[in-house]
Amino acid sequence: MAPSKIKNFFLRKKAEAKLKLGVAGPGRKLNSDAPPPPSSKASSSKQKDAYVPPKRNELSAEAKAAANAALARFEGKDKKEFNTSLAAIRAQVRKELEAEKKAKEGGGPTEQEGSAEDGTAQEARKDYAVQGVFFRCPMIGDEILPYKEWKGRIKEFLYEQLAADRGLTACLIIYNCNPKDRAEVCIETLSKCIENIINNPTEEKYKKIRMTNRMFCDKIKVCEGSLDFLHAAGFAEIELDGEPHLIWSEDNIDPECSLEVLLEALKAAEPIPVELDRNLQVLLPSQVKRSNLPPDFFRISPEEIKREQQLRTEALEQAQILKTKAMREKEELRTINRYKFSLIRVRFPNGVYLQGTFNVYEKFGQVCEFVQSCLMHESADFALVSPGGLKYDDPDDLDRSLYDLRLVPTVVFNFCYENESKSLTDFLKEELMLLIQSF
Repeated sequence: MAPSKIKNFFLRKKAEAKLKLGVAGPGRKLNSDAPPPPSSKASSSKQKDAYVPPKRNELSAEAKAAANAALARFEGKDKKEFNTSLAAIRAQVRKELEAEKKAKEGGGPTEQEGSAEDGTAQEARKDYAVQGVFFRCPMIGDEILPYKEWKGRIKEFLYEQLAADRGLTACLIIYNCNPKDRAEVCIETLSKCIENIINNPTEEKYKKIRMTNRMFCDKIKVCEGSLDFLHAAGFAEIELDGEPHLIWSEDNIDPECSLEVLLEALKAAEPIPVELDRNLQVLLPSQVKRSNLPPDFFRISPEEIKREQQLRTEALEQAQILKTKAMREKEELRTINRYKFSLIRVRFPNGVYLQGTFNVYEKFGQVCEFVQSCLMHESADFALVSPGGLKYDDPDDLDRSLYDLRLVPTVVFNFCYENESKSLTDFLKEELMLLIQSF
């Protein structure tokens, strides 16, 4: 009963939330400026394709959301003039590949060497590989936001619904606007209070709560949404003997609700889910040199990371011994355990890179699905090859996580067509190629 009520609650409120939160589509507000005009009629017609992919090669739902999100993040920013025609993009890619080849032949710094010249200077720079980790929340709206901003938006959304749906909204506020351990203690205590009234309808002692009681202050009052729930359940604040009390009366319960429904809703409440956005980007070779990850990728703070690295360096200098396999594996685990997300890049034979963000516990098969959804020929056979030449074509690899495969925190795969698809020369869909921007 209650779960269905919560589901209907969101179905009814989502449309209202789009207007209240000023959302008019993925990542754009009603009062935002229009995107800058293209430089030519030809580029204008093609740029429209970036927003509405051709039907003959329509993007999957995930890739479409990622593409729209990427376009939305570019809107409103000051950018240098950039020719987005496919011919210009391909010419730029060829130019960069030739420059890269000459640099290698002449003994110049490679991409990896150039990015590691000065670790201290790199940390100080703000040219991150990505500007952060972004999420979607389909229950609330279509915007693409960082996790902290979504938590604030969810809280704002829920408090706006209190007047119309106090009981169900209060249940969701308790679970979504408080630390998990605090919310669980509050829910357990509130459930016991309501169960006592339901099971003992004639016992007056269960219908009165002294608000200065230590249990009430430590387990209920400290939790956002708890007082709203009690008011919806029929409790009203009254002063008795000079102290504030909550007194229950059946007359105070919302006619459309009941104690049983509220109790079930309280126990069935869950966090409003947010989904990781791939933050899809298509990059030129020169743009891939950015390898510094933003703090959102880490489980610990940057200061703690620096301190840990310093301690490990000192320990290695003091202990001039050969590492065993077990020691190397332990150190590798310590490194990857710092990260919550992994930045996956796929280099295509034409020099273009596809980039996406993944949770470290997502399966490798999800990476393959992401790449497949972006291909011009989605049904083609392909393989992803690591820089060391390892080809991830074992079916068992598809069910293994990025963490298990040690594909953390960044990895660059080389893309290659397989079997009958080897003769293909087209890679990414044209509407995705148009996502290449000058950063």
